[in-house]
Amino acid sequence: MHCTVRRLIPRALLALTVAATAALMPACTPLRVVTHTVGTDEARVPPGQYSLDAHHWSVIFDVDHLKYSRFVIRFDRAHAMLVWKEGGLAASTVDASIDASSVDTNVPLLDKLVKGKDMFDAATYPTIRFVSTRFTRTGAAAGKLEGDLTIRGVTRPVTLDVTFNGYGPNPLTKEDTLGFSASGRFSRAQFGLSTWYPAVGDEVRVRIEAEFAKKKAGSAQADSNAQ
Repeated sequence: MHCTVRRLIPRALLALTVAATAALMPACTPLRVVTHTVGTDEARVPPGQYSLDAHHWSVIFDVDHLKYSRFVIRFDRAHAMLVWKEGGLAASTVDASIDASSVDTNVPLLDKLVKGKDMFDAATYPTIRFVSTRFTRTGAAAGKLEGDLTIRGVTRPVTLDVTFNGYGPNPLTKEDTLGFSASGRFSRAQFGLSTWYPAVGDEVRVRIEAEFAKKKAGSAQADSNAQ
């Protein structure tokens, strides 16, 4: 009898805990978030202009540091426009600009040096820009994106390996949203950025995560994009 009671009490407590958790979940996490999915069927993506989500993106450069490690540089301000066309990835284009003065190395003195005259010279060349020119498919939702990269007034072709992570209406904003991951590399010397070599390596590796959203008609940003 006592053993049976001991077994029943933990089960009862477990049942109450599960019930309480289930009751609280809708208040904490909407069901539309829990059940949210995205798909990579490009034909389902509505054509139009998609703006970079200001809160869900990252652009990271990293370079060799004295052969010890890859030193990471990130940027804190950027904007981009993706024009999605019928035909999907192969037909669409992107134009992205990074604020060169927003460089963030986590070392204030180094931030000042990198955006100064010895490197980006952000006061004279405030924008780092990438404009796509061609997409070559390498998989169902992946390919090589060629484009022109401009740094410090010098433009050179670069290629990014791009993965289309998927499309779906954002469960929180209700906006049509697309997600991408990309990576690539380039020689900084080709852009006239040879300062500190060989202590700082020449090859710059790039990593990008980005979400693009299509603003609803009538929103302030959608109206400004249409102008």
